Amino acid sequence: MTSPSLPYRATALDACAWLAQQTGTPWTLARLLEQGGLPFIWLDYSAAWAELFHDGVTRYAAPVVFIEDKQHLAAGAGDVWLRFTRDSGNLPIELKGQGLRVPLDGLHFQERDLLRLLKELQHPQPVDTAADKAPVVLPSALKGLGREQILIAFAGVGKVDLDQGMASGVGIFGDDGARVRKNSRGGKNSHLWHPVTLAFGLHDVHRVPMAHLKKAFATQPLLRDWKADWLESLRLLGE
Repeated sequence: MTSPSLPYRATALDACAWLAQQTGTPWTLARLLEQGGLPFIWLDYSAAWAELFHDGVTRYAAPVVFIEDKQHLAAGAGDVWLRFTRDSGNLPIELKGQGLRVPLDGLHFQERDLLRLLKELQHPQPVDTAADKAPVVLPSALKGLGREQILIAFAGVGKVDLDQGMASGVGIFGDDGARVRKNSRGGKNSHLWHPVTLAFGLHDVHRVPMAHLKKAFATQPLLRDWKADWLESLRLLGE
């Protein structure tokens, strides 16, 4: 039986088949993402997405870096959903509206990234067990923070009226943005908000300094359970 080769730009099926051959264990897209594989899609210039392309660029590889976009893939979705990415100049950007959706067969992994992943698997770094002593609440299991909690957690981060933004429920504050669901308690201000999505929206849309947001996640007790999600998003975005 011929061993699968690793293309320079591997599809998800190519990448999983190669890793299975190299490690002797089965691989799925969900496992590949969990282990730190960085997927991307090739985009050709279109007027609809002109903001992603810097002058003279007509095609580039847009990385799937946003946590929730990767969770969409890991859940077995039949397409790629891009809501946050990096533009052709490598700057973080939130896509307008509902974001961009493309067929799953357009997803690729770079050869160098897969080789790096295999090296890390074959030569794991020692684990610091001290960090495992305290129980951890996974951000993905959290529903969100209430309005008053958000106002406290992000107080003073920038010149933006958070209270008004949450009340109007538009843009990054509205549905399919930072607002994730209704609080079961009901009432006028009963929505819950995803603090990590909100923070990136404040930075990308309202130009809130990243240093102020980092300080909030480092010091605010209300954001403690979301800190790991925030740091992982920063790592993926290269911040």
